[in-house]
Amino acid sequence: MKLLEDKILSDGIAVNENILRVDSFINHQVDPALMMELGKELASHFKDKGVTKVATIESSGIAPALTCAMTLGVPMIILKKQPSKTLNSDLYQTIVTSYTKGTSYELTLSSKYITADDHVLIVDDFLANGEAATGALRLIRKAHATIAGIGILIEKSFQPGREKLTSQGIDVYSLARIKKMDKDYIEFIEE
Repeated sequence: MKLLEDKILSDGIAVNENILRVDSFINHQVDPALMMELGKELASHFKDKGVTKVATIESSGIAPALTCAMTLGVPMIILKKQPSKTLNSDLYQTIVTSYTKGTSYELTLSSKYITADDHVLIVDDFLANGEAATGALRLIRKAHATIAGIGILIEKSFQPGREKLTSQGIDVYSLARIKKMDKDYIEFIEE
């Protein structure tokens, strides 16, 4: 999506071959107009897939997941990374290791917000090694819900995440696919 690629080139910071900072418009400060357009594009791609819920992992995926869910007219559920004093029974949980942060966390979903009848679209900000998306898939499958696909804002296509997901038959749709990255350099895959 040219709109997102242009924003990445103008406001993103390629720190090195693995780290891209987009905190000025996606994951610290959020550009709401951009998020609305990204959500509409994701919704357009998945509109005929029978999506009943949009799911995301807190917190960077919330803005695009919300605008996508609004466009599709379905609820959004947030998969929690942090333990909650009020969310403590009838839970689906799985451990996820974050490549970027080098830490693990317990991803949690309340059984109150998902059923076996749900067909879930997962939306996230980045796809690199696919660990977060794989954790989200595990949770949704524990609820016996089905997967409509995975919508990603920025994919680091030089890392193994896409292959890990598509080898499971998952429809992965990324709005910006980075072919190569280095300090102050970003090259996109031409689609």
